[in-house]
Amino acid sequence: MPPRARFSLWYFFVAVGLLFIIEGYVLSEAVHQLSYSEFKTLIRENKVDTLVLAQDEIRGRLKETRELRGRTTRFFTTVRVEDAELVQLLDQHSVQYAGKVESQWLATLLSWIVPVLLFFGIWMFVFRRMGAGNSVMTLGRNRAKIYGENDVQMTFNDVAGVQEAKDELVEIVEFLRRPEKYQRLGGRIPKGVLLVGPPGTGKTLLARAVAGEAKVPFFSISGSEFVEMIVGVGASRVRDLFAQAERMAPCIVFIDELDAMGKARGTTPLMSGHDEREQTLNQLLVEMDGFDSRKGVCLLAATNRPEILDPALLRPGRFDRQVLVDRPDLRGREEILRLHASKVQLSADVDLRVLASRTPGFVGADLANVINEAALLAARADKDAIAMDDLEEAIERIIAGLEKKARVLS
Repeated sequence: MPPRARFSLWYFFVAVGLLFIIEGYVLSEAVHQLSYSEFKTLIRENKVDTLVLAQDEIRGRLKETRELRGRTTRFFTTVRVEDAELVQLLDQHSVQYAGKVESQWLATLLSWIVPVLLFFGIWMFVFRRMGAGNSVMTLGRNRAKIYGENDVQMTFNDVAGVQEAKDELVEIVEFLRRPEKYQRLGGRIPKGVLLVGPPGTGKTLLARAVAGEAKVPFFSISGSEFVEMIVGVGASRVRDLFAQAERMAPCIVFIDELDAMGKARGTTPLMSGHDEREQTLNQLLVEMDGFDSRKGVCLLAATNRPEILDPALLRPGRFDRQVLVDRPDLRGREEILRLHASKVQLSADVDLRVLASRTPGFVGADLANVINEAALLAARADKDAIAMDDLEEAIERIIAGLEKKARVLS
């Protein structure tokens, strides 16, 4: 909520609070509350000047200022009681009285305003808990993290073990750098490139490296950030994302975990046509058909479950190209280990090729974890450098867990 609106809302609450204070405290000092028997006694003693007979109470004024219960006052009030003899008593003692039908506008107003304010407060609380931003008006805006052309420092040299995937993405970088080279013969760059592979193989790193090599703005967002409980929010965020990307072209839009929003339609048997996720997917398909790749907007996406994606999403003209980012082979694992080992202190006896041969099936994230675990083990032993035994123990920890030193099998 903007600061000006927040100030106005708090000002309203303060004003209502002051109104209740004035009505409940200040006025109570000027008017004395009497019991009904005391009220009738004052009438019989000819001390009452005028009365106003309201629906629920009787307000009166004394002929003279008197001290009632230690307080000096001329005005009093008492509860209205069904008393058939009251009017006759007033006439006998020449008390002027009048009836009054009071307006219940304040109670009626509060009965309408309080529920509305309560509902509005709960609404704001729910939207804040959903991460909708500081204002309900920003609910439909995209939540992508935007990196400027100089903010992404990662290049292809920081990604190892996926040489084939890097070769495929070099063409994207060349188009973003020199689009006229491809447009000269009427060709167009693929609208979308889908990075497919198991978790931890470096799909996100590759997308960042493409942005770093091309020196263009980089939009990063997860597929799950489009879908919300409110129907229509995801589609609005998709529209806002592509509109902002076209304004900042040339740029790269990267959607991680595409399967969170691109799951095949018709898989939910109930209300599949009105599902929020499917509406978001439909809007993504429309936007991919509508934007022109010649303007320099390149869409990259990553998933580890390509088999569940909607076929319409994978057809040519949307995601034209699929790049497999598979588990690295022996040479790739050695390159990844060498890349991460360059950031730590290794002893002379470490053979990274031997370590690569002992880690079949490991992905880049696993190999980075091996180096980190070995560094922690060496630091725990107060060593000056990471030794080969530290790396071997780190591999065993990742594969089999901690060593069970006190367990007896029989």
